[in-house]
Formats: sequence, structure tokens, C-alpha cells
Amino acid sequence: MSTFTKWIKSAVGKRKKSASQVPFTIVFGVFQKVLEYNNQVLELMADMGTKLGGAYIFDQQYIRSSCRQMADLVYKLIYNLNTMAPKKYMRLYDAFDAINNDIEEELAGRPVIPQTEYTIPYSLVTDDLTDVVGAKNANLAEIKNLLGLKAPEGFAITVRAFRAFMEYNRLQSKMNTLNAAWQQGDASGNQAAREIRELILEGSVPTPLQKQIFNSLDRLYQGANPEEVLLALRSSAMSEDREHSFAGLYLSLLNEPRGNILKAYKSVLSSLFSDTVMEYRRHKELLDYEETMAVACQLMIDAKVSGILYTLDPRNPERDVMLINATWGLGAPIVAGETKADLYTINREEPYELKSLDVVRKPDMLVPKKGGGTEIREVHQDLQTQTCLTDEQMKQIAEAGLTIERYFKKPQDIEWAIDQQGSLVILQARSLNIKDQVSKLVCDISSVLDDFPVIFRDKGSIAQEGISTGKVYLVTSEEDLDRFPSEAVLVTAYTSPRLGKVIKKASAIITDVGSPTGHMATIAREFRVPTIVNTGVATQLLKSGQLITVDARENVVYGGAVKALCYYEFAEETFETTYEYRLLQRVLKKIASLNLLDPTEKNFTSSGCKTFHDITRYVHEKAVEELIGMEYAKISDAAGAGRKLKFKIPLDLFLIDIGDGIDGSPGVSEVDPQNIKSIPMKAFLEGLSVPGAWDTEPMSVDFSSFMSSLTRTFSSSVATPKYVGQNLAVLSKDYVNINLRLGYHFNMIAGHISENLNDNYAYFRFMGGVTDMSRRSRRAKLLAEILAKSDFRVDIRGDLVTARIKKLEFKMMEKKMKILGLLVAFTRQLDVKMNHEQEITRLKDVFQDLKNEYI
Repeated sequence: MSTFTKWIKSAVGKRKKSASQVPFTIVFGVFQKVLEYNNQVLELMADMGTKLGGAYIFDQQYIRSSCRQMADLVYKLIYNLNTMAPKKYMRLYDAFDAINNDIEEELAGRPVIPQTEYTIPYSLVTDDLTDVVGAKNANLAEIKNLLGLKAPEGFAITVRAFRAFMEYNRLQSKMNTLNAAWQQGDASGNQAAREIRELILEGSVPTPLQKQIFNSLDRLYQGANPEEVLLALRSSAMSEDREHSFAGLYLSLLNEPRGNILKAYKSVLSSLFSDTVMEYRRHKELLDYEETMAVACQLMIDAKVSGILYTLDPRNPERDVMLINATWGLGAPIVAGETKADLYTINREEPYELKSLDVVRKPDMLVPKKGGGTEIREVHQDLQTQTCLTDEQMKQIAEAGLTIERYFKKPQDIEWAIDQQGSLVILQARSLNIKDQVSKLVCDISSVLDDFPVIFRDKGSIAQEGISTGKVYLVTSEEDLDRFPSEAVLVTAYTSPRLGKVIKKASAIITDVGSPTGHMATIAREFRVPTIVNTGVATQLLKSGQLITVDARENVVYGGAVKALCYYEFAEETFETTYEYRLLQRVLKKIASLNLLDPTEKNFTSSGCKTFHDITRYVHEKAVEELIGMEYAKISDAAGAGRKLKFKIPLDLFLIDIGDGIDGSPGVSEVDPQNIKSIPMKAFLEGLSVPGAWDTEPMSVDFSSFMSSLTRTFSSSVATPKYVGQNLAVLSKDYVNINLRLGYHFNMIAGHISENLNDNYAYFRFMGGVTDMSRRSRRAKLLAEILAKSDFRVDIRGDLVTARIKKLEFKMMEKKMKILGLLVAFTRQLDVKMNHEQEITRLKDVFQDLKNEYI
């Protein structure tokens, strides 16, 4: 246990009483503390995420104090959850220690390298692994895995492998000497760099690393003769192709045989300390300990044609064109600026019209040499002055480039190849810096905006600033998320952490309901996806397939693609190159990233918590579950205070007030509905009282159904035996938990409604009935469909139905509690009536009519 953990444990307080000793009123008070700390965590997380937007200045002291405040709050969340359920969630402390130790290492200037394998195949690489495999590897893997564009097969040799190599050869002290000399501007720094390069080239690759490299190569060959398969090794350093391009400064080796792989790997590592790279880092004020090297190991592409695509002209972006350079053979001479190439100037709009073509004489080309290495070969006389690309290939390159640009939300510098089979292969992609030219694109923005209709403005709250264009994709179900297309604008009714699995693919996000401090908003900030929440109108005014521009700076949604407005997003902000920005970005990966997206998934456990955001979400979810589940195990201490509800419907319901839930004298044995102050309870009773919903007519039951009901048993999670037959509600001003046994079935309804939507939730559970299983299952299906139609998340197992909804604003939550009240009344004896499947549709329509008329 860390020193911090020991300190905070003593600061928070002494160990609480055992579960059997803690009165429910105290447990509820602890739950309220969980909500308070949860909100403070989300607000602080939002503040830290907003700082990355560039509108605020911050220093290292802000980062340090914010991280420690966050650690304090998250620890208190864990402590209070374990007070609600003593010692049940102790593993959260281990997760906390691991996360907090990593953050402290980052703050101390020692970047944390995740414990991964030495090699990772591209099929498993995601953006989350950028710090492990480098941006070049991560970008290419995402282009291949998510965008579906062809890229070389390969694997990443990770940063952890680099660290292992440096430690095995005892080069760390040399690096420290180099760093000290470099920071002081001492000329001996160049000598130290040369020595490190030599030591790397002479060093030995550790045996475990060798084994993983060769095993990865064997999987890469897929049965081919290893002697005939050649490789390309490319640098993928931590800062490369991110805030700084390092374009052309690190080493890439082409057409390397298997037997040369270890030597080639060391050569790429040594380029981290070249004189040119050192001077570049000095100019950019990069600290050496930030820089580490991963390596891309790829199958060599035997290119017929190669080149570079700029998705925007970096010198004259106002032309709104793309530039393609192309030559025969491999593209390394173009990248190095050693040869001329054909220049295609193409319109950025479909059908990508060719604006101009400059064909040069291409007498030579670089080609792979049999057995390894490359050589210069003469181009056939007939091809020297011919264009390299067909019209179809030119358009294919342009389309792929814009797909990549929209995904990464920046103009792109893309290296590509056409292989011998005529297929386009993306070799790498990095952001194209046009910062100095952007003003030319946006100088007359106000007049441009007059040409585009405003769909809505100033609706809701901005969760993440930014501007983006795309086609609307309405998400109404889990299946819609599975089909979500890249570059679409995600429009949905409610925010949910489950949206996290497609946020990286979205060009922007707009919701009807939600909070800028909620879980989904935090994920949007992490990926810098422009996001507007709580608009109230998005799903009504926007249609699937509609092309729109989302301006999440001014809170406006325009019809059509406002290109001039989008160019604002293309400027490289200078603050992104500062050490403070990079430090905050790194610690937020341990704070704000969210891995626990769905409570029903297997990883939703204490050990699955990899960030403070994970712990916060897990604690909130489990605190609600504990509160719902512990009511009757702890109610005996307050039972004497129960009073019966005086109600027109025969509920036989006893009320226990744990804090400002009932108005009037506690000595009165019965409570009139008008004396109930509990917000969720009042809403529930209003729904329960809808005219015509409560059916009081006796139902005839066949003998087999009656016998079925008599032989059924209910688990303790449905009803505690001591209280079977007694209907109870525990309530406060903003909370209620109702347990109803109505006939032969059980309802449990819980809700929390306040002005802070992050605290709000409604929970529903139903089980039982007097008929056979088939009719009970039909009623369960009806309940599930009605609840899903009202936006609840539903789980159905046999005749057990559970549903929940969270984080809606006050009025919306009231409406949801009214719907639950109406549902309890409406479905009380429906299983008796449900003789066939058609009844589900009919009764669903009847319920909808009642809901539309009264709620």
C-alpha cells in the first residue's frame, strides 16, 4: 500500500461499524456522500479535460494539485462504498494504488510504459495503445482496422521492448549524461549522442525480446517461405507523427531479410540519438526522457507506383485542392526530396476533378532487390514521360485521403503505394501543418455563414468545443451502435457511456438530454470530438443522412457543409507542443479514459478499473445497487416509524421517512398523498392514479395456473421473507424505494430526483404472476417493450424484468417515475388476459394512449 493510501485512510476516519450495526438512515447519508464525491470528480475531470481545448492557460502546479485533489476524491468514493457494504469492494484499493502510482510517476517526469508484450500485431493495436506502439503504428492500425483501408500486414515492436533493450545493455546512465549535457547546451552532448548510437548498434537484443520478434515474424509469414518474405522497418517514436512530425528524421529500412531483423531493429533505435534529431528536439524544447522508440515491422510492399498525398495544399489552402506526387517504384526518393515526381492537383469535392497535371521525366526508380535491400533501376523509355496514375487510381487515392482526414480531423500528409496487383496501400499518415496559412481560409467567415441555414442555435450545453461536418446518424438502439459509420454525426436522445465504443468514429455528437460533466462528455473530451448535449430538439430536427455542420464553439448547427468554418479546426495550436500540455494529456489517460462502458459486461469489476474514471463509474453503479438491495436487511431499526399511506387504490403501503419525505406530524398513523414531499414518490403515485389504469375487476384463473403460482418460490433478491405480504416504501425528499407485493407478483421501484442530473436515476424490477409461464413471459415481454419505448435500458430473463434509466434532468425524471407508476397499475393482472402474442401489440397501444393523454 502506498504512503498516500495510508495517509488518506487515516484522514478519512476510523473503521465503520459492521453491516448489522449501521442504521439505514446512516447508510443513506453515506450514499449521499457518494453522490457528492461523484459529482466533484466529474466536475474536476471536466475542468481538466477542458484545459486541453486551448482556451485556458495552466502550469505544472495546476496539473499536480488537480491530480492530488482527484486522488483524494476517488479514494473517498471507495471508502464510502465499503462503508455501505463493509469489506465487499476492498480490491478497489489495489486498483486505486496502481493508478495513482502511475500518475505520480508521470508527475515526477518518468513516463509510465504500460506492461504489454514486446510485440503486438496490428490487428490488436488501437488508439489506446499509442503510448505503447507510437503514433505511426497506432494511426496505421486504425486506418486498417477501423476505416477498412488496405495497409501493410505487420506488428509493432513496443516501447517496452526499447526499455528492455536499454536496460539490458546498461545504457540508461549514458542517456542521463547525454540529457544533462544537452540541457546545458554543452558541445559534449553531440559526442555523447554518437557514443550512445554506437553502443546501441553494438548492443545485444535480450533473448526474450528476440523470441517474441521471431514468433511474430512466423505468424506474419502465414506459411510463406521466410527466405522469400522481406520486411520494412520504420520508426514509431513517442512524439513522432503527433504534436511534432519528426518527418524524415528517424530511420526507415526497406526490404530487409529475416536474418537482418535484429540489426535493422537496432539501427532504427539508434536514430533516436542522431545529431539532426537532437537538434530538432532542442528547437522544440522536448525533454529527452519523454522520447522513446517503438518500431513498425511490416511486410514489404513491392510498389509499382508510390507517392505522397496532401489532402490540402499547405502553401495555398484557400485553393481547396489536394496534391498528389507520384513516381514509379518505391516512394523513398520522393519522401527524401531526392527526385522529381508527377504532380496532380485535384478538387476536394466529388468526383475529384483533375485541376492540373504536371508530368516530369522519370528516368530512374527505386525497386526492391532480390534477397534484400534496394537498388536504382532505369525506367523503360516508354514510361519515363507517362503519367503514373490512371484516373481511377487518382480518385481512389483522393477518396482514401479524405476518409483519413475526416477520421483524424486534420489535413493529412499520407504516404501510399500501388502494389503490383493494382491495389492501393496506405503506408503511413500524419497531420499536415497549415497553421500559418489558415487565416486565408477564414478571413470572411460571416458572409459565408449567410449562405447556410441555421437548424438550431444556443440549445443545450457545449461539452467539447470544436467544429465538424458530417451526415447525421440517429442512434436509438444497441444495434445502431454496432452499425455506426465512420465520420458520421452521432445524434441520440440520451448520453450514455455505451456511446464510448463509437465516439472515436464520430465526427461530432449531439444529444437531446445529458450533462457536460457526465461520463460520455468526458470521453468526448478525451478524443476531442465536438459535442453538444441537452439540446432537447436534436432527434426531432435532425434526420438520418442529413449533411450538417456542428459548430460546438458558438453552439450552432447548420444545414450543409460549411467548409470555411471547418478550416478553423485545421490550425495546429502552439499550446499542444508545450510540455505542460503533453503532461496533462498523459495523466488524463490514467484519469479520464473510460473502459467500463456497460455494467452487464464481464470487465465491469473492481479489477477491471484501469483509470479513476473507471473507479468513479463502478462505485456509483454499485452504490445504487447496494442501496436498492439493502433496504429490508436494515429496515428493522426504523420500522416503528412506519405510517400507512391513505390512498384511493388499495395498496396497503407503509411509508418510512428518512429525511423530509413526508410533511406533517410524525405521530399521525396515516399519511394523505398531499402530505408527501418526496419528489419521486409523488411522481410515482401520480402515474399510479391515471384514470382507467388500475383494474379492480376480479380475474378468473384456471386451476393449472393457480397451482403454478402456489408452487413458485422467490429469491431473497425479490423479497425478504420477513416482509412478504407487507408493502413498504422508504423515502426522503429526493429519494424513494418502493417494494410492492400485488397479488402474486412483486414490484420494486427506486428513484432519485434532484436538480443535479448526474445524481438522478430510476430503477424497476418485476417478477411473478398467477398464470402459467407462457402468459407470464408474454407480460414480461410487454413490460420490456413498453419500458424500452420509454428509453429505459431493459433486461428480461423469463418473467423477471429489470429496467433502469439514469442522468436525466429534473422534469424528465419526474416523467419517467410517472410512467413507472402507470406501468405498475396497468400491468397488475394482465398475465391472466394474455392468451396469445397479439395481445402484446394491442395492450402496448392501449398503454401508449394512456401515457400520451395523462403523462
